[in-house]
Amino acid sequence: MSDPVQKPSIPSIVLVRPQMGENIGAAARAMWNFGLDHMRVVAPRDGWPNPAAVAMASGAGRLLDEARLCADLPEALADADFVFATTARDRDLTKPVFSPEAAMAEAASRIEAGQRVAVLFGPERAGLENEDIARANAIVSVPVNPAFPSLNLAQCVLLMGYEWMRQTGDVTAREDAMAGTDWASGAEVEHLAAHYEERMEEAGFFFPEHKASSMKVNLRNMWSRMPLTRADVQMLHGMMRQMVRWKDRK
Repeated sequence: MSDPVQKPSIPSIVLVRPQMGENIGAAARAMWNFGLDHMRVVAPRDGWPNPAAVAMASGAGRLLDEARLCADLPEALADADFVFATTARDRDLTKPVFSPEAAMAEAASRIEAGQRVAVLFGPERAGLENEDIARANAIVSVPVNPAFPSLNLAQCVLLMGYEWMRQTGDVTAREDAMAGTDWASGAEVEHLAAHYEERMEEAGFFFPEHKASSMKVNLRNMWSRMPLTRADVQMLHGMMRQMVRWKDRK
């Protein structure tokens, strides 16, 4: 079993006494989704390596090949400078409690300063024990439905991985997928507006006459309010032309 040196640019993901190989494999996939590739497995119930974990990991099997097997938690945390413990239950322990977002912001700050950070995830049945959490510096508490607070192991790893990516990656809150087109220019929208106004004038749409001016203003305002692409403009021109041709064939 390989025992790589921890990369200081990312936190270690420590699975404490995981029970099902499938969950370990799914956790590896979740880690790799967000660029986390340093896993430590502490005393897995079904031994190690685990064929079920390998099958579930799919394209993230390399993480399992490089995962560090540890006999106990002190061994897994021997080189860690700061440790987060994930738990959904109230604990009789005095520790700072972070949201996932704040925890990964803190992790990023500490790693940037040269510290090694680990995040603990407990076994599927009941999560981390107080003895485990006592070795952590802080708790991460996920805001969940209090009537059903339990998260699947891989789901919890995925959530923390996403928050890590938000803090350290290039995450765009919103972008427009243009699908091979671009936004219409002011001149293109003006030409479209004039086309529709002209044809609708011919069709007698602007009636009665004393309301025609305000109707035209409202129509122009509609065009300026719509975020039109060049493809949209071309399609709307084509629609109007086809309707005029259809009218002429009647």
